[in-house]
Amino acid sequence: MRAQKLCLLLITFLFTFTSLNLHAQSWQPAGDKIKTTWGENLNPENVWDAYPRPMMEREEWMNLNGLWDYAIRPVNSPAPNSYDGEILVPFAVESSLSGVMQRLGTENELWYEREIEIPSDWNGKDIILHFGAVDWKAEVWLNDIKIGTHTGGYAPFSFDITPYLADGSQTLVVKVWDPTDEEGQPRGKQVNEPGGIYYTPVSGIWQTVWLEPVGEASIQDFRQTPDIDKGIVTFSVDTRNAQPGDLYEVIVRDEGEVVARQKSAVDQSLDIPIPDAKLWSPESPFLYRTEIVLHRDGEEVDRFDSYFAMRKISMERDDEGKFRLHLNNEKYFQFGTLDQGWWPDGLYTAPSDEALKYDIEKTKELGFNMIRKHVKVEPARWYMHADELGMLVWQDMPNGGGQPNWQRTQFFDDGVLTRPPKEEAIYKKEWKEVIDYLYNQPSIVVWVPFNEGWGQFRTKEITEWTKELDPSRLVNSASGGNHFPGVGDILDLHNYPPPEMHLYDGMKANVMGEYGGIGLVMDNHLWDTEKENWGYVSYQSVDEVTDEYVNFAEMLIDFVSGGFTGAIYTQTTDVEGEVNGLMTYDRKRMKVDAERVREINRKVIEALE
Repeated sequence: MRAQKLCLLLITFLFTFTSLNLHAQSWQPAGDKIKTTWGENLNPENVWDAYPRPMMEREEWMNLNGLWDYAIRPVNSPAPNSYDGEILVPFAVESSLSGVMQRLGTENELWYEREIEIPSDWNGKDIILHFGAVDWKAEVWLNDIKIGTHTGGYAPFSFDITPYLADGSQTLVVKVWDPTDEEGQPRGKQVNEPGGIYYTPVSGIWQTVWLEPVGEASIQDFRQTPDIDKGIVTFSVDTRNAQPGDLYEVIVRDEGEVVARQKSAVDQSLDIPIPDAKLWSPESPFLYRTEIVLHRDGEEVDRFDSYFAMRKISMERDDEGKFRLHLNNEKYFQFGTLDQGWWPDGLYTAPSDEALKYDIEKTKELGFNMIRKHVKVEPARWYMHADELGMLVWQDMPNGGGQPNWQRTQFFDDGVLTRPPKEEAIYKKEWKEVIDYLYNQPSIVVWVPFNEGWGQFRTKEITEWTKELDPSRLVNSASGGNHFPGVGDILDLHNYPPPEMHLYDGMKANVMGEYGGIGLVMDNHLWDTEKENWGYVSYQSVDEVTDEYVNFAEMLIDFVSGGFTGAIYTQTTDVEGEVNGLMTYDRKRMKVDAERVREINRKVIEALE
């Protein structure tokens, strides 16, 4: 009898293993575009399994990434009776790694479906369904009940699905509509007709989908603001189903040792002293680890792990009266790359967490201390890697709308460029969501509401509103165009290919917000072998590219004495038809001599000392 049971168990295991293996084999990357090494080795049964929200890390969660059923149907069609095939979540439908690689377009909607089994030990808990990001309009059903809608392609959102759970398996359905560049919503470099500096559309789920069990009362969000001058960090929490008398507790640890511990009523903020604080910087990215606990009637009802850093971003005049960027009350030249965060196989979505981290590591190895995250918002883990590795971040708002006429060499007297009211409302909703989402990340030091006049409107109003949302950071109102005197903290110039100081504002910190774009074609590493690949200036070898990079950096050093206090080189990697990256699009080749670039970058940064 024992032998029979063992035999049955073995047969069951082999059947399950074979079924899973066949399920995995049904997925293949679509198309013939170049791939990263991570994309080439992707396992569809184990996709993006890293904890998706490291600022609020609870012990229990369920990853819903993997193969879902999908269907593409005309707008306003009923829910499909049958599906077109399987799509690998969280990769956009237009990407190779989705297994589909099909354009959605304004006239179609994308449907997803999958079954969920809720663990039995989650009984009695509330179940929260989280989406890292879905581009652009998402409607969600659970067990044929519509439970919510979200618009916006860059910020996370969630639903409490507890009231809609059924016995046994749960059926989750998501419908997505994404007009890309036809309705004026924020979309960054995505266009329906890609080419030049604009790229392939990204539609649907493109970040992790996951479940999380919480108690009836829980903390759904929190804020932390360091103040190194006062030696404190301020906490506040946003709770769900809190009652009078509920308390939250913050425990602060320095490499495991408790250095602070305080409690507060949930409707009050806490100013927690951090004695002899260790300051965070790219040279010393120290993070304090925290536990945040919700108490009711003396019992713990919620807990998660987090972290913070003691750091300050500001600007002060030097001895010559020029404004300089400061980090932790010391002048600090911020030198980085324009990082667009695109991947040849996953488009907006890196093939893995290791890949996501790789670009930051390589940027730091090249001697940069800052990244400008260009018209895109990344998953939370990207910012965690920046926090842990020590990388300053300038965060752009993804642009929307058209590009108005502007002249980079002139100031504008009238700050009231406008857009249609609907587009302005969409922009403000999404920009606030992005700021709220990223507020706690110590790596972010500058907000960039507009880039080169793309969709720019009511610049003074948006700048002041951004400052109200987050007074702790600087605001670079208009990177590269449509500058207004007295608006924002930074005058940000763009010039290609060499750096150039063609404008100066004595009331702001002056930076070279984009320059470079030195191109080099590397065969076997090109997104498109049939169209012309381009850079702002092109060369034939790594040595030639490095020589020109060093030449531009030496020009930049001369401008530091004239007032530049930061600079951004275009760009981290090639992107589609642009071959002006420091790395190829597939991340397999470095296109410069890393040691020479690192050495000249050090000289640029030290030119301000």
